[in-house]
Amino acid sequence: MATNQDVLMKKSSFGGVSHSSGPERRGSRRCKITQLMRIRPSDPEKEHFEDLRGTVSVSRSGVYFYTTETGYELGMRLFVTMPYSYNPSAMSREYLAEVVRKDPMSNGMTGIGFKTLMEMSEQPSYSFGAGNQRK
Repeated sequence: MATNQDVLMKKSSFGGVSHSSGPERRGSRRCKITQLMRIRPSDPEKEHFEDLRGTVSVSRSGVYFYTTETGYELGMRLFVTMPYSYNPSAMSREYLAEVVRKDPMSNGMTGIGFKTLMEMSEQPSYSFGAGNQRK
């Protein structure tokens, strides 16, 4: 049976990219879930693009995904809406994020990792308690 250390140090590869077996640098655990997100550059000086992608791995402070979009650069700031839905009443949130990883892959795609910097918009909260009644 594998120990936690064995799992953290395990080598994995996807699309010809091997990840090193060095020590784990993430500050929080990651989950391998797929969640649709909408990504666009936050800098108006950069060429505009809109990328709709599914996540590969998500942690409390960052996301990793695969893309064919070529406009991503290390250090680039992004607006990220997740989970993204075409339904206008969906409970999605928008974040400011920064690209911290860019992995070219042999299949023509690129692995992108970003860290979330701050939440840009919050969902409205409603309270139906007695203290908030209008007079």
